Amino acid sequence: MSEGPLVRTALFDAHVERGGNIVDFHGFELPIWYSSMMDEHLNTRENAGLFDVSHMGFFRFSGENVREWLDGVGTQKASLINPGRCAYTHFLDSDGIIIDDMIFCVVSETEILGVPNASMIEHMWDHFHAHIEAGISIENLSDDTSILALQGPNSPAILELVLGADNAVRHFHGQSISENSLGVTGWIQGTGYTGERGFEIFVPNAQVKILWDALLDDGGHGISPVGLGARDTLRMEKGFLLSGQDFCHPDLGGTPYLSRDSAETFVPFGLNLDHDFIGKERVMETKAKHLDGGGPKWLGLKATGKGPFPRMGHAVLKDGVQVGTITSGGPSPSLGKVGIGLAYMEDGEVGSEVEIAVNPRRNLPAVVVRPPFI
Repeated sequence: MSEGPLVRTALFDAHVERGGNIVDFHGFELPIWYSSMMDEHLNTRENAGLFDVSHMGFFRFSGENVREWLDGVGTQKASLINPGRCAYTHFLDSDGIIIDDMIFCVVSETEILGVPNASMIEHMWDHFHAHIEAGISIENLSDDTSILALQGPNSPAILELVLGADNAVRHFHGQSISENSLGVTGWIQGTGYTGERGFEIFVPNAQVKILWDALLDDGGHGISPVGLGARDTLRMEKGFLLSGQDFCHPDLGGTPYLSRDSAETFVPFGLNLDHDFIGKERVMETKAKHLDGGGPKWLGLKATGKGPFPRMGHAVLKDGVQVGTITSGGPSPSLGKVGIGLAYMEDGEVGSEVEIAVNPRRNLPAVVVRPPFI
């Protein structure tokens, strides 16, 4: 449980009205599920789901050379991203350890919008200002902004019905919300955390209930509200990193197996080595190990036998020797509740057979795979 008073998003009462099972999520009171995690997960894959992700941060970066400045503090080369496009990046410390990851959108040549993770807002605010340059300014819009994530194959049809076709932006594109019948204003981008076609919509707190109700009541196409439980299983099936669980800086309580660089995450996007950035030296060292056929990689594990599901902290064994540690694990609803896990593995080889120490009395057989699982 979190210390201190819990924070409620502007939609707290709306979650209660729709039967949300509220939990303490890193200091925020948010729904873990409405009907069940399994139903909400599958409905998002098959139809559409609506998430309240207003606990996430929202920053505006401004300045004549803002893209070049972001080049220097992030692993993505922001100066290559055209206005109206979104991208993914990591932020590292001087030793190359991941502090946080973020999706950002280049609004113009002088403005960028970014979404830091919920528990990292203050820490990233301090980190950015520690590396600020003349002419760059940063605004924290988090407290005044609510964020909805509309995800699933039917999300474009739902969005067009509720907000109009002009707001159905393409994948990893962003724009100001165009005029619509609801009078909703703000920002919309074709991003999300489920691996499905979808949108993240940033609106003033006073407007979010209007949009939430309209999407759920008027959107049709099988849409349902979704809690944090399914959000986690959806992202895990696609092999998306979770801050604080799949990586965590040692200053924030990260253990050695969670203190990682961008190359170790083995995520095939967000890393551009064609520019200088903070922590690049360690990333290059890890890449060199990979080229030599070694080095740690974040890989997937799919259970080949029955037993308890893999969970964070479980050891991964090969021939009785520990070769990795699970960072995320659980059932995959899309695969019929087969146990899956994600782990940093030393010299991990896709297709090799391993065991996961799911409890002191038994090991679960599994095969190493390259995410996504579906």
